[in-house]
Formats: sequence, C-alpha cells, structure tokens
Amino acid sequence: MYSLKKIDILLALGLLVVACQPDSKPVNENQAQESFQSKYISSVYVSDNGDGTYTNPILQADYSDPDVIRVGDDFYMTASSFNSSPGLPILHSKDMVNWQIVNYALPVLPEEVYNSPQYSKGVWAPCIRYHNGEYYIFWGDPDLGIYRVKTKDPLGEWEKPVLVKAGKGMIDPSPLWDDDGNAYLVTAWAGSRAGVNSILTVWRMSPDARTILDHGYNVYSGHGHNHTVEGPKFYKKDGYYYILAPAGGVEQGWQLALRAKDIFGPYEEKIVMAQGSTDINGPHQGAYLETQTGEPWFVHFQDRGVYGRILHLNPVAWVNDWPVMGEDKDGDGCGELVRTQKKPNVGREWPVCSPAESDEFNSARPGLQWNWNANEKVTWSVSMPKKGSLRLLAVPKPTNDASLWEVPNILTQRLPAENFTATTKVKLNIEWDVWQGKQAGLILLGNDYSYLAIRKDADGYYAEQLQNEAANQGGFEKSLGKERLGSNEVYLRVKVEGPDAHCRFSYSQDGEQFKEIGKAFYASRVLWSSAKLGIFCTSEPGYRIGGWADFDWFRISK
Repeated sequence: MYSLKKIDILLALGLLVVACQPDSKPVNENQAQESFQSKYISSVYVSDNGDGTYTNPILQADYSDPDVIRVGDDFYMTASSFNSSPGLPILHSKDMVNWQIVNYALPVLPEEVYNSPQYSKGVWAPCIRYHNGEYYIFWGDPDLGIYRVKTKDPLGEWEKPVLVKAGKGMIDPSPLWDDDGNAYLVTAWAGSRAGVNSILTVWRMSPDARTILDHGYNVYSGHGHNHTVEGPKFYKKDGYYYILAPAGGVEQGWQLALRAKDIFGPYEEKIVMAQGSTDINGPHQGAYLETQTGEPWFVHFQDRGVYGRILHLNPVAWVNDWPVMGEDKDGDGCGELVRTQKKPNVGREWPVCSPAESDEFNSARPGLQWNWNANEKVTWSVSMPKKGSLRLLAVPKPTNDASLWEVPNILTQRLPAENFTATTKVKLNIEWDVWQGKQAGLILLGNDYSYLAIRKDADGYYAEQLQNEAANQGGFEKSLGKERLGSNEVYLRVKVEGPDAHCRFSYSQDGEQFKEIGKAFYASRVLWSSAKLGIFCTSEPGYRIGGWADFDWFRISK
C-alpha cells in the first residue's frame, strides 16, 4: 500500500485515484497525464504564451542552482534549498516550460544543527541523475561534505542521505558513470570554507556512489581569466568528456564549457554563453539535456536580487563539438540569452501549469510549496482538513529578545512573481487567557523583515506592523503602526510590486474592505537567496504555553 508520505504527495498532485497499488509502482502514465492537464495555473506569472512559444524566465521564483534530467517523457528538476525543510524540491514537467512541485527528496536535513535556522548553509547546488533504474541527487554541504540520496521512484520515499565524502568547502558535486563501469565525481570549492576557489576537482568514486576512492585531481584552474569557476556539471557526448560550469560570479558571470578526451584532461575551454547585448544578467549554473526528439537545451538561473535566482531555458546548438547556448548573433560560438522562443519539441503539446502558490489548507499537510525555516517539529502545527484550515501553535521564541530571524517555526514559500498580492485569513486563539507575547502573522522574511500580525492585550485584539531593519545582524523590531480589531479573526494582506519588491501591508475585518496600515517598505533577500513569504504563530518564552492560530487559507493573486 502507499506510505503516508506518498499519500500526501499524491493528494497534492491529484494522482491518488485508488489506494491498492504496491508502493514501489510508479503512477501510471494515464494518471500522470490527467494530473498534468488539470493542475494549478498561476494568476501572477506564466511563461507559456499559449501559441507554441514561451517567454523567459520559465519560473520567476527562486529555484537556485537548478539541475534537470529527462527520463523517458518526463523531466525532473531539483534545486538548492539551503536551510529550508523539507529540502531538495522535486519538480516535474512534460515540456521544460510548465512545471509542478511533486515531492521532496530530503524530509529533514541530516544534522541536528539544522534544527534551528542556518541561513545560507545546508543544501547547496544539487545534481540529479538517473543511473541503472535509480534516481540520484548529490549535493554539497559547505561545512560537512558531499551527500547523496537515491530512489527508484521520484514520487516516493528517498533513501536516507549517505555522506560520500566528509570535509569543508567541497561544493557543487556532479557524478558521471562511465561506459566501462567506473564512476567519477567533479566538485568545485567554496573559498569561505576551503580557503581556495576557482578550481575544479575530479574524484574517483565507487560505482554505488557511497564513497570517494582517491585524493582527487584538479583538472581546471580558472584563476585570472575565468575566476570563480564553480557549479560544474559532468556529461559525456560523442567521445568527449564535458564539464559545463559558470564563471565570473553569480550576478555578472558567463557560461564556460570544458572538453577533453580523457576524464582527467587536459581540458580545452570556451565561453559558450554570456549576457552580451541583453538585459539578462548572468547567466549562471544549470543543466544540459536533450528532448525525446533530440533537441538540446540548457536550463539555468539568473540572479534577480530580492526575488532570488529565477530560471531561464535556452536552446543549444552544437558547432564543431562545442555547445552554443542561446542565440549566437555574431557567429563567434558564444550565445546570448533569448527572451521569447519556440517551446521544446517533445512530440506533443502540453497544457499550461505552474508550481503551487495558494493553499486552501484542505489536505492532510500544507501544500508542497511550503517549507519550514529549519527542520520541522511535530509540535509546531496541526492540519485540520475537515475544517479546511491549518493550525499553527504558539511556539515560544528561543529567547525573550529573539527576533523572527531566529525562529524556526515560520512556514515560508518563494516569492512567486515580480508583482503579486498575498492574502490570508487567520483566527488567533488565546488559551488560559494568557495573551502576553502571543501573535500570528504574515511576513516577508529577509535580512530586513517586516510583518503584519494579530495580537492581543488587556484591551482586546489589534493588528500591528513590525519591522526589523538589520535582522541578520542582531537588529531589533520596531512598531510601524497598530489598529484595533473587533474580533480575534482578521484578513492580512501584503502587496508586492517590482522591480524592487516595494511592499505595503493592509488588513480587513470582513474580507472585502482592506485598510492600509503602518509604512511601505522594500523587501530584502535572505543573504543571497530570495526574500521569503511566510506565516507564523509565536509566543514569548516565560509565559504559560498555549494558544494557536487557525489559518483558513492563503491565496496569491494579482
């Protein structure tokens, strides 16, 4: 029978038709196609133009360091998840333009340190591969080493993480199983941990991908001309070993291709894609793959500051055994990024769909778009599907003076677009009449954060906007305005407008008339990832435990 986790996943996908198949069997093709045709469509951003073309970005949300594979007619993507839990999102597509979130490969991060927020740490730059009937994901934890997980069913349970090689600074792993059965791994290095960067190292790896077999061999140095080379991806094609890697830095870099006849080199090098005359900065780190019809494509990210690392899809042409990515306007073998392009030829047209954003909280768990700010504890929330709500318990903050930057039990998701409105309906319940310090709210979490909360004092309930202008540096919250409420139920809203994420909170007591409160502000990123949109319920420590917030729904609109 299906495991409980798989039931949750299939409910979220709309795939659970009958619960009588073995857990090891994948969802059949008819179910998958039916689900794909009937899934969520964003009201704030869609890449598919509906006329056989798409416009970049294909995803305007922060799926940093993407990697993509094709298995049969299905495309699977994963991305960096850093300290968020669950980690390693699995996205599925039929055409590389329309995507859905379908699973997570890492229910909890593997070390106890991630039981509290560890911003910028954790899961860096994963690589997904399919080998001998199994799906593998490798990633680098910059402080702990190289990990991998695997499964036979990407919609099901993934095996527990294996630490392939312990150590600091090894990042961006990508495996290659060669034709002779030998296995290898290429990695980059994080200067903040290793003391060096701009080099790529190839390691011999056991074929079962459980351990590294040697001390590694540096196959490329980008010092000087291709500084900050990182994010390598290993491929073998037409007798060449290829390492595709970005260089030059995240915001203003370029795509580099290395090739050699021997896996340990020497490698020739060529810049194969750059910003050129476009207004699309980067490009950076991604995945090469081919459709069923043989078309080559490249999925990569562009750094958009507060909005994070958004995803682009560019065509590839092979010229003299070098990949040319994007549009080569001057014939020098280095392409520029395209804005609008004909969709990949996958043999048929597929309907428009988007990763989930809104959530009615009608299922056994929050939707797959949500992540906790650290490893989840069962005591943080209670799903109330019969009531159609999510109950967040008033968990005490770590200390009396702790800001929300330090709070693990914030339920977050990525900013879905440049312009959008997020609204939630929440009812705050005070237990034992101990109201001091208990609150529930809607937050834009970043190095600077701001939120709108419902709170209570001796005179009753009120809405209040608070802001912390230096949260990542130990800053303190200040009030930007508060107004009295007539009950313990309120609608909270934030409107976000690009290109700089200008935000304004408002509230309503009837769900119809919204009143602005406090002051406008600009959202800020979480270190180098996007700002996070979230909901929460907290209490100050030192008071009697009790209280909760029932979130009826959470909706994204224009």
